[in-house]
Amino acid sequence: MNYHPSPSTLNTTIMSNSSFFISPVTGRKFFFDVQIIELFVAILVFVTIHALRQRKRKGLPVWPFVGMLPSLVLGLRVDMYEWISQILCKQNGTFTFQGPWFTNLNCIVTADPRNLEHLLKTRFQAYPKGPYFRQALKDLLGDGIFNADDDIWQKQRKTASIEFHSSKFRNLTTESLLELVHRRLLPVLKESVKQSTAIDLQDILLRLTFDNVCMIAFGVDPGCLSPGLPEIPFAQAFEAATEATILRFVSPTLVWKIMRHFNLGSEKKLKESIIGVDSFADEVIRTRKKEIYMQGEDKKQRSDLLTIFMGHKDEQGRPFSDKFLRDICVNFILAGRDTSSVALSWFFWLLDRNPTVEEKILREICRIVKEREDEGERENEDLIFKPEEVKKMDYLHAAISESLRLYPSVPVDHKEVVEDDVFPDGTVLKKGTKVVYAIYAMGRMEAIWGKDCREFRPERWTRDGRFMSESAYKFTAFNGGPRLCLGKDFAYYQMKFVAASILYRYKVAVVENHHVVPKLALTMYMQHGLKVKLRKRNKYDLQMYQNNEY
Repeated sequence: MNYHPSPSTLNTTIMSNSSFFISPVTGRKFFFDVQIIELFVAILVFVTIHALRQRKRKGLPVWPFVGMLPSLVLGLRVDMYEWISQILCKQNGTFTFQGPWFTNLNCIVTADPRNLEHLLKTRFQAYPKGPYFRQALKDLLGDGIFNADDDIWQKQRKTASIEFHSSKFRNLTTESLLELVHRRLLPVLKESVKQSTAIDLQDILLRLTFDNVCMIAFGVDPGCLSPGLPEIPFAQAFEAATEATILRFVSPTLVWKIMRHFNLGSEKKLKESIIGVDSFADEVIRTRKKEIYMQGEDKKQRSDLLTIFMGHKDEQGRPFSDKFLRDICVNFILAGRDTSSVALSWFFWLLDRNPTVEEKILREICRIVKEREDEGERENEDLIFKPEEVKKMDYLHAAISESLRLYPSVPVDHKEVVEDDVFPDGTVLKKGTKVVYAIYAMGRMEAIWGKDCREFRPERWTRDGRFMSESAYKFTAFNGGPRLCLGKDFAYYQMKFVAASILYRYKVAVVENHHVVPKLALTMYMQHGLKVKLRKRNKYDLQMYQNNEY
C-alpha cells in the first residue's frame, strides 16, 4: 500500500529534517537584517566618497550633520592653538568653521591684521562682544569691563582710564609691586636655593600678580605669596571658575545650559567655584563700605579701584550695587592676575631654551647698574631697580614682547557681527556671525612676521638698540582700538621689574624632562606649571657682564 503524506505532515517532516529551512518570522528578520547592512554599507560608501571629495577641497572637511566637529575634536585632543595656527596658515589667514547643524558653533576664524584693524578700530561699533560671549561668561564676569558692551562698558572704561593715568594710582601700583618683589618674592626664591629644591615658577608668579592686583583692585592683601605659600580659597575658586567657563565655548549652548539646570559636571564645578569668588568679594565690599563710613570726609581717600567706583553713581544718581562692584573687581583680577604671570612664565621658559638672549639681557641690566654714581649701591645684594632704570631696559622689553608674540596671555578673542559686513580680505559676514581672532596663530604667520616667525628673536623689536613697537593689529597681545588694554604700560613695567630682579640674582633652569604645553583656558597657562631650579649668580659673573666680557 502506497503512503501519501498529507501537506501538514510533509511540512512537519521537512521542518524537522532540514537545517536550512527558514520560517516566515525568521525570514522577515533575515531580510530586515540585510536591509540594515545595506543601509550601513550605503552610508559608509557615501561618507567615503564625501571624504575623497573633501580631500580635493582646500580647508577642513565638512561632514553631513556634524560639520567640522570631527576636526575640532582632533584639535582638542592635540594642541588646539597650534591646530588653529596650521589651518590659518593654509587658508591665508581666514577660514569659516561650520559646527554641527544642531549647534551655534559656526564662526569666522581670522588672523589677518587687515581684518583685525577693521573689527577692532575701523568698524568697532559693528563688532561688540555680543550676546553669545557675554552669556557664556555672565556667571563669572557679570557686567564687568571685560564682558560688557555699549554704555556699560564705556562708563567703566572712562572711569578706569582716568584712574589708571592718575599719579596717585601709578604710585600705588609701583609701591605695592616693590613691596611684593623684595619682601616676598625674593625671600621665597632665596629659600628654594637654600633648600636646593625645585619650585613651580608659574605658581609663584601667579601668587605675586594675584596679591598685587588685589591690592590695586580691592585694596586688600590676600597674602598668597607668603612663607609656606598658603592656599587662598578665593584664588583656588577663581582659577577653577575660569577653567570651567572655557568649556562653554567648546560645547553646544543647549548642552551646557542643560548641565547648568541639572547641576552636572563642569557646570556644577563652576557654580561651586563662583560661590567662593562671590563670598570673598562680598566680604571685601562690606568691609570697605564700613571703613568709608567710619572714616568720614576728613581722611585721605584710598586709590584702589573698588573705592574709586564706590564714589561714583549710576544713571539714576544712585550708588553702584554690590553686584556691579563685585563684577568690576573680578574683571580686573582676571585682567591683572593671569596675563602678566602667564607671560612671564613663558618668558623664562624661552630664556632657558635661548641662553644667548639671556646673556644679552644680563649685559643690558648690568650696564644700567654700572651707570649708578654710588659704587656701593651697585654691589648691594638688596639692589632695587629704579623706575627710570627699568624704562631703559629696551632689550628686556623686546624679549618680553617677543615672548608675548609667540605665547600671548589671551590666545583667542571673540566678537559678534551686528550688521552685514565684508572684511578687507573679502570674507562676507552676515548679521549674527561670530568672529574669533586667533592671536596665538598671528605670531606664527609667515605673511606677518617672515620665515623666522617661529624663532624667538627679540632683535625683530629693536632699531639701533632701541625698542620699536609694532601695530596693535599685527601684535594683538594687548588688544587694539578703543579696547586697547588700559594696563599695558603698567604690565610691561611689572614684567620688566620682576624679570630683572630675578635674572640679576639667579640663573633660572627648567627641570630636565619637564613637560611644557599650553592649557585650554581663558588665558594661556602652562598645563603642568613651570618647574625650575635656581642658581645664585656670584659677583664675578655680574662684573663680567658689566664689563661686557661674556
